[in-house]
Amino acid sequence: MATDKITVHGAGVFGLSIAWVLTQRGAKVQVIDPYGIGAGASGGIVGALAPHVPENWNPKKQFQLESLLMAAAFWQQVEEAGGLSAGYARSGRVQPIADVAALALASAREDTAKTLWGEVAHWKVRPIEDQEWCAPSATGLEIHDTLSGRIHPKQACAALAAALLERGVEVVEDGPETPLTVHATGVAGLEALNANHSRLVGAGIKGQAALLGFARPDAPQLFADTLHIIPHADGTTAIGSTTERDYGDPARTDAQLDDIIARARAAVPALADAPVLARWAGLRPRSRSRAPMLGAWPDRPGHFIANGGFKIGFGMAPKVAHVMADLILEGRNMIPQGFEVAASL
Repeated sequence: MATDKITVHGAGVFGLSIAWVLTQRGAKVQVIDPYGIGAGASGGIVGALAPHVPENWNPKKQFQLESLLMAAAFWQQVEEAGGLSAGYARSGRVQPIADVAALALASAREDTAKTLWGEVAHWKVRPIEDQEWCAPSATGLEIHDTLSGRIHPKQACAALAAALLERGVEVVEDGPETPLTVHATGVAGLEALNANHSRLVGAGIKGQAALLGFARPDAPQLFADTLHIIPHADGTTAIGSTTERDYGDPARTDAQLDDIIARARAAVPALADAPVLARWAGLRPRSRSRAPMLGAWPDRPGHFIANGGFKIGFGMAPKVAHVMADLILEGRNMIPQGFEVAASL
């Protein structure tokens, strides 16, 4: 095991999760972020831990499956250590089935889920069970999967920071250089990489989301009209999100969010009168390959990159943290080939 202190740049979910696992394994860690905890995409409000569909299996989908299965133990340890809730639950997800073609596709995926997910989770076609927590469906049927979960992103970052603080690790604005350094700096990190390469390494993709005053904390998340609708443990419900490649102010909400709110109310009548408590906009880091960028930074000995979480960063974080710790502390590279930093540079 490395004995020198390790610096983690970035207090988003990747940086904090990696710092947490490194600390759990006995490493000395400092976390540096001049903007504070969850200042970027990780400070959002949606938190849909939704799996890829069970078909056309690949290493990315397998990695995500394993990470989602690790999530319950990971977040329980974080909450027990720091005393703050991350808002995590493996609450499942329901999706209305609109027509015969969608039913055929959903049924085929039910069969492949049995092979790909095994007994750890299911993907089932069933009659709509909760007429109040659903979207209208001409077939009267829905998909129910038990792999999906939910988390409150901003609260989860705070929970990780609290757990680290209990281990003596603070998030600071600046600190000394160390022989081992992890760069988990999100959009800013991708922009810095772009400046030093002839082709695009990654970019920030804007998203907008809303938080409604509607309490269904024990309900599954809903996926309807391409929207993620997430009942949080604190009695709120999040709706998101847009995917914007062209934008002006990355932190400003606009009519596109108004449209999302209107569509959510139309899709789920139970939300019709729920007040809007908060509006959020921000940039999410997406690598050119759309997979996370993980591993050693080529030509920079002792430096590592963990970036590109985009929409699945919180779902990937538990396993990302462990494979990065394996690499940094033990030299074991368990990172899928398509995730390797060199593949995106």
